[in-house]
Amino acid sequence: SCRENAEPSRAGWARAATGTRFPSAAAAAMARLADYFIVVGYDHEKPGSGEGLGKIIQRFPQKDWDDTPFPQGIELFCQPGGWQLSRERKQPTFFVVVLTDIDSDRHYCSCLTFYEAEINLQGTKKEEIEGEAEVSGLIQPAEVFAPKSLVLVSRLYYPEIFRACLGLIYTVYVDSLNVSLESLIANLCACLVPAAGGSQKLFSLGAGDRQLIQTPLHDSLPVTGTSVALLFQQLGIQNVLSLFCAVLTENKVLFHSASFQRLSDACRALESLMFPLKYSYPYIPILPAQLLEVLSSPTPFIIGVHSIFKTDIHELLDVIIADLDGGTIKIPECIHLSSLPEPLLHQTQSALSLILHPDLEVADHAFPPPRTALSHSKMLDKEVRAVFLRLFAQLFQGYRSCLQLIRIHAEPVIHFHKTAFLGQRGLVENDFLTKVLNGMAFAGFVSERGPPYRSCDLFDELVAFEVERIKVEENNPVKMIKHVRELAEQLFKNENPNPHMAFQKVPRPTEGSHLRVHILPFPKINEARVQELIQENLAKNQNAPPATRVEKKCVVPAGPPVVSIMDKVTTVFNSAQRLEVVRNCISFIFENKILETEKTLPAALRALKGKAARQCLTDELGLHVQQNRAILDHQQFDYIIRMMNCTLQVIL
Repeated sequence: SCRENAEPSRAGWARAATGTRFPSAAAAAMARLADYFIVVGYDHEKPGSGEGLGKIIQRFPQKDWDDTPFPQGIELFCQPGGWQLSRERKQPTFFVVVLTDIDSDRHYCSCLTFYEAEINLQGTKKEEIEGEAEVSGLIQPAEVFAPKSLVLVSRLYYPEIFRACLGLIYTVYVDSLNVSLESLIANLCACLVPAAGGSQKLFSLGAGDRQLIQTPLHDSLPVTGTSVALLFQQLGIQNVLSLFCAVLTENKVLFHSASFQRLSDACRALESLMFPLKYSYPYIPILPAQLLEVLSSPTPFIIGVHSIFKTDIHELLDVIIADLDGGTIKIPECIHLSSLPEPLLHQTQSALSLILHPDLEVADHAFPPPRTALSHSKMLDKEVRAVFLRLFAQLFQGYRSCLQLIRIHAEPVIHFHKTAFLGQRGLVENDFLTKVLNGMAFAGFVSERGPPYRSCDLFDELVAFEVERIKVEENNPVKMIKHVRELAEQLFKNENPNPHMAFQKVPRPTEGSHLRVHILPFPKINEARVQELIQENLAKNQNAPPATRVEKKCVVPAGPPVVSIMDKVTTVFNSAQRLEVVRNCISFIFENKILETEKTLPAALRALKGKAARQCLTDELGLHVQQNRAILDHQQFDYIIRMMNCTLQVIL
């Protein structure tokens, strides 16, 4: 049975008049480790030209849970590249697919795929193989192999635990261990674990394994492992910052890679950088071949596709494409990507550079110190996330002073004064923050974090008490790095609250076992026996004392007032300087001073991102037309059109 340290709950049981039903939900502090276990195989009953199809062979439990309906279309996602027979027995693979249901709840589908000898070959191929066998008198090894997937569906995100559980079931099968597969599957489907709170859960599926689940301290903070550090390693600082700005300003982002798991990790990493905002548009880290038309959707999205489809995606005109394996991103000409406001952009780039390239500061020293050690990948991951946490604390400084609570009962209705916030921050003309505040992610942020009495997390503390410290440290790299590491420690502790992890052991398949010539197909599971064992395990759990976790709520600290993002004198000077650049550039064009025009045009085009500069352009053009009814040559006309195009592109 499922051996446990944390006790399951008796809450949530439901019985139907016609017989026993599965429990709907455990107590708030407990959750099922696995909602469903599914065996998916190649469908031989739907022959035809083109792509093969998959079908669900068995599923456990056979009835839907009351609180979690069975995911439809799972067979598409098990083989995102299509169901295809193979001439060789490939290595088993593992990746995690994310499905989102109609209530916006995510279901993590872990897929372990292996290849079986194909015995249902149709047509001449089968006859040829049989004929060869008769002539030689020997059993010939199979020449064609079909994929089969073991799938675990859960609302929890523990990819390494899921890898171990599916790997254990595969090991028992491929190495013919003396363990009942029915018992393993039943123990998996009946296992309850704490949902959060930092507790540990030691359990066994009953095959000589000893596994440990470590829950995060706060379920509001994303759990990333090393995925954020890996994303920066793959794409670099500037490219990731571009993707970060793209998702915050509701652009379409598409990843492609030769690895399905790398796609999952990249999408999760990019989404976690948005914290405390939550992504609310389509999120499909692994998109199957049959659903590629989704890429033509008019809504923003974060999607991943396998690199075998990269020729199909280059025709997309309004999608930012990131090549994880090549380390490049492609931004179409029709997309104007708004950037972080200065000085936050420069500060963020500098902080990331110091963390990811610690040797950079001493690279030119005649006598550099011994090589600076890079933080280990899990801590480096948290240090990068800490930089983005500091960025959001600065960006949203004083946001609570612009909240207006309109109604508390039955549900809070909260209004955010965007104009007042932008005005007091001195960012009325900033495209980036304006788009962020108008986006769905910020609307969700206001409704979730707006109430004055709720549970608080690391971001609430940072934006309330640490903003002044961040501002003071912006020109002191040593102090800045120290603060980043303090925040990183808290993020690391959230994922790893217990430093002394219990010993874990999970049997692995014998090396090269997938290459054995004669392996029996994955056996048919006794469905009645699995259902009986699930009921027995749940009945044992029913008598255990409930594990509860009280959510601590408090009055949310208001934090510092809204202030301008930079000194007022500097802002006024910069604004006046930009207007002067636009005026000079237009004068040079009308006076046909080509050399001076070429020098000032790039700065003028940058200045036109601001509303005041765009107004200045229209005023100056009107003035020149009234004065001398100017006739322009082709080059002069081209300069004016470039400025007008830039203005219209920003407006649109």
